[in-house]
Amino acid sequence: MKKKKIKKAVRKPVKKSAPKSKKKIAKKTLSIPKGASLEEVGVITHYFPKVDAAVVKLTKGALSIGDRIVIKGHTSDFKEKVGSIQLDHLPIQNAEKGMEIGLKVKSKVREHDVVYKIIS
Repeated sequence: MKKKKIKKAVRKPVKKSAPKSKKKIAKKTLSIPKGASLEEVGVITHYFPKVDAAVVKLTKGALSIGDRIVIKGHTSDFKEKVGSIQLDHLPIQNAEKGMEIGLKVKSKVREHDVVYKIIS
């Protein structure tokens, strides 16, 4: 009985690439109009990514459609105009302190992000 010769697998050296350097991105600063101030109105309690909506617990102020707001948090910092407010799946025009409302947002937000109203 003849013995079969077994070929050893030849490993080719793997060329390692140099680590890519990360570019530093300057963080955008949020600009609000001159003479305007921010008034805290509430806190985000939940976010629905499929419909880009957030649940906001109004703790210190009121909101109306057309108000300009700023949402600030650990990873979010943007401003937008309030276009849609809902309470129990029904659209409303104004929301008072103590209400828990649904708010359409343009960007991802997280729980505990703070909602401010821009006062001109």
